[in-house]
Amino acid sequence: MLAGIAVGVVAVVAVAVTATGRHATTAPAAAALTEVHGVIGSEKSDFFADPQVVDELAKHGLKVDADPAGSRQMATSTDLSKYDFAFPSSADAAERIQLARKVGAAKYTPFSSPMAIATFAPIVDLLTAAGVVTPGPTPQFDVQKFLQLAEQGKQWNQLPGNTSYAVPKNILVSTTDPRTSNSAAMFLAVTAYVANDNSTVRGGTAEDYAVSRISRLFTRQGFTEPSSDAPFKDYLANGMGPAPMVWIYEAQYVDAAAHGALKPGMVLMYPKPTTMSQHTVVPLDDKGDTLGKLLTTDPVLQQLAAEHGFRPTDQSLFTKVAAAHQVPVDADVLNSINPPDYDTFEHLLDGVAKAYS
Repeated sequence: MLAGIAVGVVAVVAVAVTATGRHATTAPAAAALTEVHGVIGSEKSDFFADPQVVDELAKHGLKVDADPAGSRQMATSTDLSKYDFAFPSSADAAERIQLARKVGAAKYTPFSSPMAIATFAPIVDLLTAAGVVTPGPTPQFDVQKFLQLAEQGKQWNQLPGNTSYAVPKNILVSTTDPRTSNSAAMFLAVTAYVANDNSTVRGGTAEDYAVSRISRLFTRQGFTEPSSDAPFKDYLANGMGPAPMVWIYEAQYVDAAAHGALKPGMVLMYPKPTTMSQHTVVPLDDKGDTLGKLLTTDPVLQQLAAEHGFRPTDQSLFTKVAAAHQVPVDADVLNSINPPDYDTFEHLLDGVAKAYS
């Protein structure tokens, strides 16, 4: 019996030795991954950091290294020479990158997200009483009526019957910095449209008039973050004290709900009108082009985008995720405007930037 055991042990050892011998290795070495370096809007950082996204990209031979930056920032001041792709959060920023870098017309929009407002139930109640909000499963925030309050310099403690947030602060929506961030630029697009009698801004006179009405919505906020990730994280962590209303991508809220990060009393509110943010991949070389195609066409990556709150090409993927996590969303977003044309948008942004100084 002992001899038999000894033979077995020798056999095992022999196999182990053979398996590690120089000439016995038959398993092929894992293929090296192609590294793709890009710059992305910060609201997409969690998507690219998701292990499932990393694994799916690896199955296609890619390893993505993404640096976050504000979309306006990457379109104006980021050194893009070291990157394979840029992934801003709007078609306008993508166009500006293409013009600046003199790259081809190819670009990809794997998903989108309407702009929304992250707020709290007491704020919804206060603004409903003030006639600014229409309550419902997805509360609607009337931008025209908000603009009227803001132009009057109305403060929260001046709202009749306010006992839940009676603070001497201007009634404002907290945004990022429009000089660097696309989300704030989207707020500018919406408010400029409303300020211009609910019509698209065109021409110098209309631009100057819109800027005169909306610039204070930004300058009265004080310090603002350069990209969209930080304000939403503050919203999740600090409650309504610092910022009772935060301008966000809808995807940020749905992603937080899907990952259990929301707290009781938090509410997703839709501005009326809103605008769609088209998250657009601008390839800067062939590797970036491969990634852009993959993000747009791969069904697993499209599903994972939906699970991070984005609206992929097949929007039913998004609505299923929202329903599964009991997040009321505006599935159709009918009351949505298009941003102004490229030159007008730049003039509006320049006008607001001058108002800071």
